[in-house]
Amino acid sequence: MTEHTTGTAARAVTETPTLAIDPGMFTPAPGAAPMWRMVAAQTGMELRVMLRHGEQFLLTMVIPVLLLVGFSLTGVLDVGEGPRVDALTPGILALAVMSTSFTGLAIGTGFERRYGVLKRLGATPLSRFGLLAAKTLAVLGVQAVQIALLGTVALFLGWSPTLSPLSLLIALTLILLGTAAFSSLALLMAGTLRAEATLAGANLVYVLMLGLGGVLFPTSNFPGPMEQAVSVLPITALTSGLRDLLTHGAVPGAGVFLVLLVWAVGAGLAASRLFRWE
Repeated sequence: MTEHTTGTAARAVTETPTLAIDPGMFTPAPGAAPMWRMVAAQTGMELRVMLRHGEQFLLTMVIPVLLLVGFSLTGVLDVGEGPRVDALTPGILALAVMSTSFTGLAIGTGFERRYGVLKRLGATPLSRFGLLAAKTLAVLGVQAVQIALLGTVALFLGWSPTLSPLSLLIALTLILLGTAAFSSLALLMAGTLRAEATLAGANLVYVLMLGLGGVLFPTSNFPGPMEQAVSVLPITALTSGLRDLLTHGAVPGAGVFLVLLVWAVGAGLAASRLFRWE
């Protein structure tokens, strides 16, 4: 009985079919993910961090809305002829672009660098270009929310912009150029200065550009030499371009695009060369 059982078990084991295993199934295949996938993952993380940060939310959403509502409903500032909200909205949109792509980005990146976050990212396959691209894309995502919010508030206040397919396309081009210029400046500052210096410098620039960049009133109110000096600032070019388009229905001059392009290319090249992970 025992011999019969043992023989049956042996035959069952012998007759059991073997599975065909691909020799390459368990072969390691190390390597980085495609660049677009790394940039997309980093963009998602940057976007979540920016939207959760209370101070950046105040800077990017609350302050522009308060400025738009407050100065549209009161006559504290001389904003020129026509409805106040029509004169103020383009400047506030430009300020929102700067607050996200320059002030918020510079401060956030500066402290990421200080706390070693960028150092750890530098040890990953994510390149310097990938990090800069991810941060810029996250900024564009926040700006889309800003523009939708400010546009809705302005419409409730009686804003009547001059819109056409061409003007929308030109406005989008201006915003993209302005974002590239401000983001490059922010990363240049955050990648070369200490976090405390970046914090102080970014806030100082924000306040100065709010007063000198034509955000709340046209720079034509300034004396001649001063008007020419501030005309080369990116915030002034963006504000005047958006005001020409949305308020006066006129296509901005080539100088506006040239100023933004020069700042974007110059600061971008400097940031790509001088940016330090730690």
